Amino acid sequence: MNLLTIENISKAYSEKKLLDNISVGINEGDKIGVIGINGVGKSTLLKIIAGAEQPDEGRLTKGNAVRVEYLSQNPYFDNEASVLQQVFKGESAVMKLIRAYEEAVQNPDTPPEKLIRLNAEMDSANAWALESEAKGILTKLGIDDFDAIVGTLSGGQKKRIALASALINPSDLLILDEPTNHLDNTTIDWLEDYLNKRKGALLMITHDRYFLDRVVNEIIEVDGGNLYIYKGNYNSFLEKKLEREDREAANEKKRQALFKKELAWIRRGAKARTTKQKARIERFEKLGEAAVDLSEEKLEISVASSRLGKKVIELEHINKTFDDKRVIDDFSYIVLRNDRVGIIGPNGSGKTTLINIIAGRIAPDSGVVDIGDTVRIGLFSQESYHMNEDLRVIEYIKEGAELVATAEGERITASQMLERFLFEPSAQWTPISKLSGGEKRRLHLLRVLMEAPNVLLLDEPTNDLDIETLTVLEDYLESFPGAVIAVSHDRYFLDKTAERIFAFEEKGRITQYTGNYSEFMESGLANKESRQKEEKKSKEAAAERTKERPLKFSYKEQKEYDEIDDIIASLEGQIEDKEGKIAAAGADYVLLQQLMAEKDDLEKQLEEKMERWVYLNELAERIENNK
Repeated sequence: MNLLTIENISKAYSEKKLLDNISVGINEGDKIGVIGINGVGKSTLLKIIAGAEQPDEGRLTKGNAVRVEYLSQNPYFDNEASVLQQVFKGESAVMKLIRAYEEAVQNPDTPPEKLIRLNAEMDSANAWALESEAKGILTKLGIDDFDAIVGTLSGGQKKRIALASALINPSDLLILDEPTNHLDNTTIDWLEDYLNKRKGALLMITHDRYFLDRVVNEIIEVDGGNLYIYKGNYNSFLEKKLEREDREAANEKKRQALFKKELAWIRRGAKARTTKQKARIERFEKLGEAAVDLSEEKLEISVASSRLGKKVIELEHINKTFDDKRVIDDFSYIVLRNDRVGIIGPNGSGKTTLINIIAGRIAPDSGVVDIGDTVRIGLFSQESYHMNEDLRVIEYIKEGAELVATAEGERITASQMLERFLFEPSAQWTPISKLSGGEKRRLHLLRVLMEAPNVLLLDEPTNDLDIETLTVLEDYLESFPGAVIAVSHDRYFLDKTAERIFAFEEKGRITQYTGNYSEFMESGLANKESRQKEEKKSKEAAAERTKERPLKFSYKEQKEYDEIDDIIASLEGQIEDKEGKIAAAGADYVLLQQLMAEKDDLEKQLEEKMERWVYLNELAERIENNK
């Protein structure tokens, strides 16, 4: 059954025509992925289909009963609402009912008869199941405090709440714009499974090629204002696109041959006297107009890098804690010249922190980061706040350099390099604030590469970049003459680029594995016993690499070692004092609860300090034995 049809739709911004007289229909059971380079109009197409934006021309036809749910790249948030209130922001009858019930329960002045009525309506609408499902989805997305105020959450957490809201709202057509951004690998696996089981049509933009391969049954490519529709998944799309381009090239070759033949006839002095000759001249003119542009714009990454010496980066016993949460625990690694490392783990586990420690943006609590003299680090970060959005594109690049060296040794202007990164001369004077998210990321990537780094640190490089740009970037990284360390949730990207995996575990532990992401997942390292064996091997290898260097305390470790006995004694004394107060509290349950919570907190601190005491004393013994 047809759910929605767009006919002869056109849309332009200023002089740029994004969609040119396009038509497409969406049917029940369709699971469609939309792809194309950044800035071609993918998000605009979704907004028009969702009714969030109007086309310049054409029409959209949708059944009155068809329900559409849309997750935009920049969803609206009520910063005063709780997580559950934000999730139930939908305008369907059941969403309004759940909202009314939640508000009534939280209001102590709600009359009992109103609660009884709302309870009955919740029963009748089977809304309890929906509320339970919402909490289940939020938990799967890493949100477990349902009463938290939205305004206090991070951007990634907000995006996950918006995704939960889109998934929970009943709809016949679910439209998602980049749903995998801000999700870790485990959560993407869950979302993949959820969407495969979900009934109803799906339309989404994503750069996650495994996601496209496993979820969609149709792909729409947006290119040059046109839509190209391919039945099948991403793998099928690659085959069919190649066939289409081959056909177009063959047809263009035939057209050019016929055009040359007609041109020769015209040059011989055709006289437009007869009807037959007039028709032939008109055909010649139409052949000239029918040219197919086969010179498709391709991103070209050809940037010089600096010479890298033998010593790169050495990390020794790195530790980092934020607000009593250990995010990196005693991590050591020697970065080699041609390393290709992928970093994975849950959101908030410390992946970006490790990248920032290597880059020198933040200091570890203890341990040493030793960087070689010839190392030039290029950091491609997640954030774009460092970009002055009032600058124009060309101004931002010229801040880095007026002339850029290519890998071939050629020196070209900043403007020419921008053209290689698909910023045409007319677009180079656009303010950065007017660029799409993907265009900003592409511009930031150019700025990083033009500094000629020999060590690349990439923090979620696949966010907002289109598939074509990712493919070119992956090809560039394959031949990059230096080390590459990348945090990524993109499984396809990790499989193509990583030869070693750092997997963040609980309490800041980092498991090291030689191989790509899929090999790591198949290795059984999720199994605790296998992981412990691998950790032991990694520690032995690290010890072997560092045994030639003298073993000693860092300044912070020496200070901690000198003070830790007194700290432990103080904590034990405080716990003993709390136990005395608990015994004396009697039936004062409020005070008892407070004292018990304080005692639990002290015991956790004591446990952590005891673990550090064991580690520091073992280290002191090894230092003494190595003298």
